[in-house]
Amino acid sequence: MGTRTTVALIFLAAFAFVAAEDTETNESVIEQLVVETLVMPEICTLTSVMGDTLHIHYTGRLMDGKVIDTSLSREPLVVELGKRSVITGLEEALVGVCQGQKIKATIPAHLAYGKRGYPPTIPGDSPLEFEVEVISLSQETPFQKIVNDVLPLVCLGLVPTLLGLVGIYLYKKAYAQPHGKKKSKDKKSKKK
Repeated sequence: MGTRTTVALIFLAAFAFVAAEDTETNESVIEQLVVETLVMPEICTLTSVMGDTLHIHYTGRLMDGKVIDTSLSREPLVVELGKRSVITGLEEALVGVCQGQKIKATIPAHLAYGKRGYPPTIPGDSPLEFEVEVISLSQETPFQKIVNDVLPLVCLGLVPTLLGLVGIYLYKKAYAQPHGKKKSKDKKSKKK
């Protein structure tokens, strides 16, 4: 068994399919994300991680096969992993993929649109199925890492600091003695 096959088997085992029998309706309920590799490129030197940018073509379907959305007639969708630009289940399915890889992700409702759905296209509590082709994969640059990881922390520190400085300024301004009254008292004392 080659290393690529071993990696694929480990990857599929990590996203094991779990289905439970709903006793009231006798329907199979999908509880966890399932990712199947449909096409694997011969050479896969780089796999995606959070922070990477992917260009993908996708077709999303309800479990009955009805197409809910597709990018095949448009430009590829740009997905920056970790930015929540797509539903949670699809983002999780895109971690660990290679450029040129095609996957089929079966996404449970709680990782898709949940109980509310996306009316009128997607009913509530609907699991979804996405076929995705990874057109290109770009690693996160050091600058992107700074912007994504460090800048939010710096901003969290700056906001309270700025609010504190504004508070001090307003406090001093409110309790400072007006300049006009002090001068008028000085003039009265000099006249006597």
